[in-house]
This record gives sequence, structure tokens and C-alpha cells, in this order.
Amino acid sequence: MRFLRRYIWIIMVVVAATLLMLFNNPAKEKNSVTVEKSDHVVEEELESTSSEVVVDVKGEVVNPGVYSVEAGLRVDGVIKMAGGLTADADPSSVNLAQKLQDEMVISVLALPSVSNEEAGEHNELLAINQATLEEIESLNGIGPSKAAAILQYREENGPFKTSKDLLNVSGIGEKTLESLEEFIRIP
Repeated sequence: MRFLRRYIWIIMVVVAATLLMLFNNPAKEKNSVTVEKSDHVVEEELESTSSEVVVDVKGEVVNPGVYSVEAGLRVDGVIKMAGGLTADADPSSVNLAQKLQDEMVISVLALPSVSNEEAGEHNELLAINQATLEEIESLNGIGPSKAAAILQYREENGPFKTSKDLLNVSGIGEKTLESLEEFIRIP
């Protein structure tokens, strides 16, 4: 009994510390926050994957029109939904591997008609939305820095819709645009 009285205070402190650790476990709270956070992320991912985009398919396709498709589908998929390309279609006028975006317009151009006089000349327009850095640099008045700026603008803002969109690229003004317009095409 004397032994118990002597060490009772030490035993009570150890029991109290143990109970405090059991009922106030910060690791347990941290895990619950993490679980809630990951559940929220999973819900957002489900919402984004189940959404649809609406695109307008025009030009040389069998059934042009407005199509509502799953997000993440490629241009090739929606063209197949539209019945495919016509015999007059120029497949190089669109990027078939591009992912669809909501409110996107896909315009499939016809193959250029070549007259007998032009048959000897190979004068193709550069598709600025699909052109590589080297192809853009080959344009008159475009050096490496302007070509890089065009590519960067295209990556950040999507494909050019009109030639006037090139004016938004750093280093391209009205005069440069005028000289480029006869050598480029924007489908």
C-alpha cells in the first residue's frame, strides 16, 4: 500500500496523458480533411468528364451542322459523326487530331481547283493554324522571334479564326499582316 501511495501521482499523469492522446489525435483530424478534399476533387473530375461540348461542322462534310458531343473527343470523331469528308474535301485543311472545345467551328475546305496555267506553278497557301515553326519562318517578313510569338499565341489562345487575329500577336502590325494575307490561309 505504501508503494501505491508513493507512485500514485506518476500513474495518474501517465493515464491522463494516454487518455488525452486518444481523444485528441491531430493525425485523425488531418486524415479526415484529406479525405474530404480528395472527395471534392473526384466530384469535380466526374463533372468535367461527363460534360458535353457543342461544335459547328461546316464545309466539305456529308452532313454539315451543329453537333453535341462528349468533351475530349477529337475533330476526327465529329467529322465521322457528320458522315465523313466529301470527295472534294481537303483533309489537310483541318487538324483531325485536335481536341474539341465548346463553341468550336470546324470548317473543312474544298481542294483548290488548279487551272492549266497554274498547274506548272506549285503555289500553296500556308495553313497558319497547323504550320510548324520552320514553315512560319519561311514566310516573307517573319523571323524566328515572330514565328515563335505566333506559335505561342496559338498555343495559349487556340487556333486563329480570322487573319485579323494575327494583329494580337506581339510584333505583327497592319503592314506585316497585309504582306502575309496572300500567303496564308486560316480555315
